[in-house]
Amino acid sequence: MDNRFNMIAGWALAGGIAALGLSIAGGMLFHGERPEHMGYVIEGVEEAGDSGAAVVEPIAVRLAKADLAKGEASFKKCMACHTINQGGANGIGPNLYGTMGEGIAEGKAGFAFSDPLKAVGGSWDFDKMDAWLSNPRKFASGTKMTFAGLPDGQERANVIAYLNAQGSNLPLPAAPAAGAAPAEGNAAGDNAAAGNLSNEATPAEGAPSKDPAAKAQAEKKGA
Repeated sequence: MDNRFNMIAGWALAGGIAALGLSIAGGMLFHGERPEHMGYVIEGVEEAGDSGAAVVEPIAVRLAKADLAKGEASFKKCMACHTINQGGANGIGPNLYGTMGEGIAEGKAGFAFSDPLKAVGGSWDFDKMDAWLSNPRKFASGTKMTFAGLPDGQERANVIAYLNAQGSNLPLPAAPAAGAAPAEGNAAGDNAAAGNLSNEATPAEGAPSKDPAAKAQAEKKGA
């Protein structure tokens, strides 16, 4: 009886050891890391650069492919505090009709803007609105606005395009052309910075040549 029990226990122990070994070997062969290149795009996830930070396209590029319908849908997140119809009343936040192009913290009669937002200055252009919607508290530290922001860059562009269509209609910035060449006129400066231009005069400009043979020939002629 004891021998039979010992045999069963031995087989059970051997099976456990084999299972543990297979588990370790499987872990070494198969990794659960994120692949370097995703096989398909996941909506709402922005590409990460070498530094690990999210790479966001310029606002002009995102506005060129903005979807007004999606912007209107996303604006519903704002409707608890804002109205956007012409002549609409201020609420917890100001009415946003015609906001694009207006002075920051200006143009909304009867609404008391916070001092930090007043201190920003300037007007609501596309870049500033993009920064504001990304993180209001970072844009104007101490602002009364409690909205956390929209982390997705294209969603912000959709909302900005929708805002612009509500009484502002500012011309959209031109998106940079893919593979555009650098501006002309800087070639000389670039070459100088690279050390390709010399400050020394050439013989044609009247300076003595550094060629020993030419120097000897000149001395011979002078003699």
